[in-house]
Order: sequence, then C-alpha cells, then structure tokens
Amino acid sequence: MALLILFNLLFPDGMVIWARAFFSGRTPTSEQVSAANIHAYVGITVLLLASIRLCLRFIQGVPPEPREEPAFIRAVARISHWAFYALFFIMPLSGIAAYYFGSKGAAFAHGGPIKTLMWVLIVAHIAGVLVHQFYWKTDLLKRMTSGVN
Repeated sequence: MALLILFNLLFPDGMVIWARAFFSGRTPTSEQVSAANIHAYVGITVLLLASIRLCLRFIQGVPPEPREEPAFIRAVARISHWAFYALFFIMPLSGIAAYYFGSKGAAFAHGGPIKTLMWVLIVAHIAGVLVHQFYWKTDLLKRMTSGVN
C-alpha cells in the first residue's frame, strides 16, 4: 500500500493534466484519459487494499504497543494510525467523486488539504519510526517490515 500511495502522491501529473482540461470545459485527449486512468486505478487499488487491511485489523488485532513509549506518545500513535485509515478511504473516495462524477469540490479537497494531510502523516510516521529505532531502541522497524514481533 505504501508504494502505491507514494506513487500517486509523487506522480499525479496524468490526473492533474486531465483535471485541468476537464474542469476548464475542454475534452481531455485519449492520452490524457489513459494517464489519468493509471492514477485512478492505483487509487482504487489502495481503497480495496485498505478495506482488506481494516478487516484483518478487526479480525486479527494489532501487536501490543511498545512499553518503552510514554502514554502520551501511545495515544498520539493510535490517533495517527486511525487518521491514516481514514485517509486510506477518504483520499480514494474523493478522487472517485472528482474523476468519475466530476465533483470540482472533491477534486480540490483531494489534491489540496487531503493530500497535504497525507504528507504530514507520512513525515510524522517516519519520524516516529526513527525515534523508536534510535532513541527507544525498539524492534518497531523490524515489525513493520517483516511482520515479526
């Protein structure tokens, strides 16, 4: 999921070009539609994978929080994880509303504040992992990359 999300965040050009044409009243070319479709299909894949991931989270649970973390940081981690889950759904759904239903407001939200919030969470997530790895010296990075507790 991370790679798909980063792909769409780093390479939105096809969709941006399509959106400029569409929302200015011009008919996008077939090449523009094809490029936009790649972005859309990656986003839909993220939505499907997020649904599976959320189901697995409810069925299997989550690993225990590291005891080395202060209680406040554990609460921040829980909030940020649920914010990620919310964005895993909100981002693709707003993109679907923009691309398939022509919602200009959804397009603005998708490419503006929602995208910015996703980047903020990604940076905070990376910072949190680095603190775990080098300050608290937990095995969090290993758990994230291999799934081993």
